[in-house]
Amino acid sequence: MQQRIIQLDPQDNVLVALQDLAKGESIIFQGEEFLLKEDIPAKHKFFMRDMAVGESILMYGVLVGKTQYDVASGERMSTENTKHATDGYAFRHFDYQWQAPNVDQFKDRTFRGYVRSDGRVGTANYWLFIPTVFCENRNLDLIKEVMHAELGYSVSAPFRNYTQALKEAFIAGETLTNSSFDAIAQAKPDTHRLFPNVDGIKFLTHQGGCGGTRQDAVILGKLLAAYADHPNVAGITILSLGCQNLQLNELIDEIKTRNPSFNKPLFSFEHQEGYTEEQMVRLAIAKTFQGLVDINQFEREEVSLDKLVLGVKCGGSDGFSGISANPAVGYAADLLVALGGKVLLAEFPELCGAEQNLIDRTIDEEAAKKFITLMQAYSQSAERVGSGFHMNPSPGNIRDGLITDAIKSMGAVKKGGTAPIVDVLDYTEPANKPGLSLVCTPGNDVEATTGKAASGATLILFTTGLGTPTGNAVCPVIKVSSNTALAKRMPDIIDINTGPVIEGEKTIEQMGEEILEYCIQAASGVIIPKAVQLNQDDFIPWKRGVSL
Repeated sequence: MQQRIIQLDPQDNVLVALQDLAKGESIIFQGEEFLLKEDIPAKHKFFMRDMAVGESILMYGVLVGKTQYDVASGERMSTENTKHATDGYAFRHFDYQWQAPNVDQFKDRTFRGYVRSDGRVGTANYWLFIPTVFCENRNLDLIKEVMHAELGYSVSAPFRNYTQALKEAFIAGETLTNSSFDAIAQAKPDTHRLFPNVDGIKFLTHQGGCGGTRQDAVILGKLLAAYADHPNVAGITILSLGCQNLQLNELIDEIKTRNPSFNKPLFSFEHQEGYTEEQMVRLAIAKTFQGLVDINQFEREEVSLDKLVLGVKCGGSDGFSGISANPAVGYAADLLVALGGKVLLAEFPELCGAEQNLIDRTIDEEAAKKFITLMQAYSQSAERVGSGFHMNPSPGNIRDGLITDAIKSMGAVKKGGTAPIVDVLDYTEPANKPGLSLVCTPGNDVEATTGKAASGATLILFTTGLGTPTGNAVCPVIKVSSNTALAKRMPDIIDINTGPVIEGEKTIEQMGEEILEYCIQAASGVIIPKAVQLNQDDFIPWKRGVSL
C-alpha cells in the first residue's frame, strides 16, 4: 500500500502529503493523530503541532521558514502563513566522513566515447558554429537550415508535412479540421545522416558580443571558448562581424589560454573584411563540409566510467522533486564519484539554506571560503537591486508545494548526493578534479545548464516535477521526472521516471542504479535522450547581473 505521508527528517515539524488529503481526515503518524484543518494537496505540507508567530519551521532537519502568524496542527503550510528563513553558516573545520556506496556492479563497466587528443572523452561528436556577436545570428540560422536539412539533422519533417496538408486543404477549398493533425503522425524526422559518426551540427546563437558592458564581452568570450574546447565538440566554425566588443582574435586567444594544446579544426570568418553575406555563407559551408568529412573518421572507443563528467540540475521542480528524483540522481552521482568520475552541482540561489551542509563537506578551507565568498557576493548583488534568494521559487514551484527558497534548496541539493566537495568553481571555470564540484551559476534552467557544460559536463541529469523541455547545444540532457503523472503526460520530453519511489515500488538506491545505467547507455550513443532527439539546443549566457 502506498504511503500517504512522509517525514523527511526526525527533527521536522511538518509532514509531506504523498497523496491528496481531505479536510477533516484523521492522519495517524508514529502513534499520534493529526486532524486536518483543510485540504492538503499531494506535495504540500501540514504542521504537526500548534505554532506561534515567529516559530521555526524545520524540513530536512534544517530551518526552512518561520510562521507569519499563529498556526494550528493540521493546517497547510502556505506563502500566507510562512516566510523564508535560513540559519547562518561558516567554515568550522568539520571532519566530514563519507560512506561511499557499493559500486561492485559498475566497477568493471565502460562506456563508448570519443577519446580526444588531450585524454578527455566526449559522449558525442559535434561540429559547433559560434558567432562572436548577435549580428551574425541570421547567417547562422541560414546555415543551420540548409545543413540540417541536407545532411540529415533536421527534426522539422512532421511539421512540414502538417503545414503541407493544411496548404493542400486550403487550395482544394476544404474545411480545415483537426484531422489534419494526422499528417504529423505520418511523418518521421529524417535520420539518414550523410556523416554517421557526426552526432550533430550545433549553433550557439546569442544576444551578446557587443553593447552591454565590456565585462559582458569578456565573460562571453570565456564561455564560447569553453564550448569550443568541450570534449563533445570536434570542430568549430566562427562567424564574426568585425567591429564588435568581443573581437575574433580575443576569442581565439581565449581558446588557446583555456587549452594550450588545442588542436581541433577551427575555421573563422570576419564579415567586414570584404565578404558579402552570400560569399561568407558559401565559404563557411564549404569549409565546414570538409571539416565534417574529417571528424566523421572519429569512432567511439571503450573507456572507463571515470571519464564521465556528470552535471546535475533541477528545473520546473515540484514538492516531490526533493523526495524522489533529486535523491535518486544524487545516489547515481555518488556512484559515479565512487568510480572516479566527476559530478557538477550548480544553481547557487538554490543552495540557500543548505550552505552549512555543503561547507562541512568541502575537503579544505580554501574551497569552503571560495564557496562562502561566491554565495555572499551573489546574495548581496541580488539584494542591491531589491531582489533576493527568497524570491527564487516560481509560481509553479509554489503551487506544487515549494513554499520557500530554503525548501526548494534543501530538495535541490539532494541531487548532488553525499560525496565530499573537492572543488568550487566560478562561472566557466573547468572541472579538473575527480569528485563532486560546485559551480557558480544562476538557478535559471538554461543559464545553469549552459554554465555546467562550460565547466565540462559531458552529460546532464535534469530533474523536473512540472515538466520542461530544456536541453543544451553540446551536452546531452537527460530528463528525470519526479512523478509518474508527468512521465505519462509529457512522454516526448521525459527520459526516466522516478515516480515509483513515491509509489513505494522502488528505493532511492534502486532508482539511482537505474539512472547510472541509463547514463552509460546515453554516453555510448545507444540511447538518445529526448532533448537531443528534439534538437533542444538551449544556450543562454549569464551576464553576471542578477538572475535567480
